[in-house]
Amino acid sequence: MVAGADFGTLSVRVTIMDTGSGEALAVAVAPYPLKRSAADPLLGQQAHADHMQALAAAMREAIAAAGIDGQDIAAFAADTTGSSVVMVDDALQPLDDYYLWCDHRAHAEAAEITALGRARGIEALDWCGGTYSHEWGYSKLLHFLRHNPGKRDKVATALEHCDMLVATLCGITAVDQLPRSICAMGHKWMWSPKWRGLPPQDFLSAVDPLLDGINAKLGGRYGSSDQIAGTLSAQWAERLGLRAGIPIPFGAFDAHWDAVGAGIRTGEVVNVVGTSTCIIAAMGADTPPVAGICGAVPGSVLPGAMGVEAGQSATGDIFEAIARRAGTDVATLAQGLGAMGPGSTGLMRLVWDNGDRTILTRPDLGGITLGWDLAHTAADELHAAIEGMAMHVRLILDRMGGGAPFLRVINAGGIPQKNPALNQIYADVLSVELHVPARSPVGVGACIFAALAAGHFPDVAAAQAALCPPTEVFRPNAGTRAPYEALFGLFSKLYLGFGQGAPCDLGDVLPRLRQFRLGQLAH
Repeated sequence: MVAGADFGTLSVRVTIMDTGSGEALAVAVAPYPLKRSAADPLLGQQAHADHMQALAAAMREAIAAAGIDGQDIAAFAADTTGSSVVMVDDALQPLDDYYLWCDHRAHAEAAEITALGRARGIEALDWCGGTYSHEWGYSKLLHFLRHNPGKRDKVATALEHCDMLVATLCGITAVDQLPRSICAMGHKWMWSPKWRGLPPQDFLSAVDPLLDGINAKLGGRYGSSDQIAGTLSAQWAERLGLRAGIPIPFGAFDAHWDAVGAGIRTGEVVNVVGTSTCIIAAMGADTPPVAGICGAVPGSVLPGAMGVEAGQSATGDIFEAIARRAGTDVATLAQGLGAMGPGSTGLMRLVWDNGDRTILTRPDLGGITLGWDLAHTAADELHAAIEGMAMHVRLILDRMGGGAPFLRVINAGGIPQKNPALNQIYADVLSVELHVPARSPVGVGACIFAALAAGHFPDVAAAQAALCPPTEVFRPNAGTRAPYEALFGLFSKLYLGFGQGAPCDLGDVLPRLRQFRLGQLAH
């Protein structure tokens, strides 16, 4: 038996699996608070102590639900959100709460890093898609240094949540012994073996002298998820109800391991659809950087493959907001959506309610819905939002794959199992067979890497064959292809017009949407 934890935005989910049968023996969830501020809507923080307390509670609950002795669990692994960053002192104690992934306060810092990186032609920036994000590590670290002058001298290093978690569980207290995930450091901190590590220190110092010497503080042991980072300390073994000394692999981000748990293979892409959407592809090792895509990192998803990441800053959050404003819930509002045809609401939704993560990397954008009339309902808006989400994904996949289709597209995360209408719309808009795991793969990826650490399988592929859930296939409806091609043309024009200032004739947009509304599908 192995255990895996998945730290999401609002809770941690612990899964215990039997690697012999492939059965999930138990799942337990424990919440923790998300700190927001009415005075600063860009703030999003969490406390390290809250994370660890929730992990202990969920682990003990899962062990009890499985009816097993926790001493029989052979290994443990965990993934987290990212870039969720905490600054620590020389004893690796937090100096403040985490800057959670959805904390967008560092937008000015990100813009400065991007501007100087482009001016200097920094190669590392190319592999981030050409734009450094306000959601990523250096931006958040610089924001902390600028706004916490009394704590600057105490900063020994900055840590991604997945690395802080592993260090805590293994009892590691020295910066030079820290385990650092190449998934986290590659996608969010511009690390790569291609340029022998982190981006040039002189470049970072030129962004702001507060970053002088920062790379020396980001040392430690860099490793991939198929490598062991340490073993569980006696202190945390007692708190979790596990056996001391069991192996713990290097951590990673939740979406990357969710993709592994969904069965991703090289040449495939997984949309991890949850609060936001992370789009994870495993591509050939020689894949070049792609403009507008969040990052390409060797080995961040599968050993020997180039892990490529993109995403949307809000997905489930948008659906929840639409339902909340209507005084209902998403499940109720989604009833009957499957009977709606392409664009039949006459609405078009640009899903920028929390900004644009990919392709534009702009936190300053807002959601737009065009085509309203007096008869529209909240269900109409939800349908348009799902269509808009799918069309945005299509833009991203076209960019990510260089126009070539992926061998398989998988919808994973927490939402697809609950919303068949969403899956069918994605299949129709993308014009591909869409695979959806029969049960949520959240936590399965963590169990796969725990099983590798325990020596239960020779490689990731063998572990996936034993542990990943089967998939249900949604096939595109032939009759939707032409109308969705027309809608996608409108969407692309509006996306680049509003988002990038591209020349855009708006005069035909509302009349075309009205034609869809009235069933006059002129393509």
